[in-house]
Amino acid sequence: MKMSDRHFTALGVDVGGTKTDFGVVTFPEGVLKIRRTIPTLPDRGSGAVLAEVEQVAAEMIATAAATSHVVDAIGLGICELVNQSGEILSANCIDWLNLKVSERLSALAPAIIEADVRAAALAEALFGAGRDTPTFLYVSIGTGIASCLVIDGKPYTGSRGATGTMASGPMPRIDSIQRCSPSATLEQVASGPALVARSNALLGNAHSAQDVLAAAAAGDLNACNVIISAARTLGGSIGWLINVLDPELVILGGGLGSIEGLYREQLVAAARSHIWWEGHRYLPVVSAQTGTDAGLIGAAACAWQRFCLMKVHRTA
Repeated sequence: MKMSDRHFTALGVDVGGTKTDFGVVTFPEGVLKIRRTIPTLPDRGSGAVLAEVEQVAAEMIATAAATSHVVDAIGLGICELVNQSGEILSANCIDWLNLKVSERLSALAPAIIEADVRAAALAEALFGAGRDTPTFLYVSIGTGIASCLVIDGKPYTGSRGATGTMASGPMPRIDSIQRCSPSATLEQVASGPALVARSNALLGNAHSAQDVLAAAAAGDLNACNVIISAARTLGGSIGWLINVLDPELVILGGGLGSIEGLYREQLVAAARSHIWWEGHRYLPVVSAQTGTDAGLIGAAACAWQRFCLMKVHRTA
């Protein structure tokens, strides 16, 4: 019997800079059965974040068991670099480099760790807008900004697993025409927190990206200018990625990437204006069909793909 024919239940955990999502997902259908969200609060320390992830994961497993869903494995996606062996390589937002994350989660169930953007791209490849499109580009826009190229239905990991950091390094700078800081990154210009910071620097009163979007919709010119400049800057980078990678489709995910309106309109227009070849000009740009659940569904799917055969062997 094929792996896809076997019933399997996994706990997906999506650890982001603002919130951490937990979800019990059944396979092969990829159906989300139970869901919970907590604030990540990384400023309280990496150990405290991990301890709460363990605690909530254990509670979710118990809740699932009470509803006849025995969790077979855990998949965790994190907003850091992760290599092909599931080792965390960076500590930009959550410093788990010296913590035995996999071992501690494995005390609850067999566990695997993946970069959050690759996990989300996998969800879209299996169950979302990319399921009938072998080669596509997934871009996640939220607290952070990251991208993943999917080839033949599989997220591309690169030689070291260090893919996806399209927005973390300094942007190209031309001193005579560019006024931003030499160290400015796309995330500092176009992410959710960047919209808030840039709007408030212009006397706004935003607490979230949604506040900035609402202010722009209400006619606040400062908020409009922040959104337009952010979206155009990011859209230009996506256009360059299209030129380089030649995808069949672009899927936008994440909390900010999934919202229709001014930000999306300006982003798509800027991406198209930076496309060189006419054959790419009208490339479809769509929303993630798994929405803001892409990360946790994809993390669970990573566990399904990694451990389902192990379950088959145990039960054979």
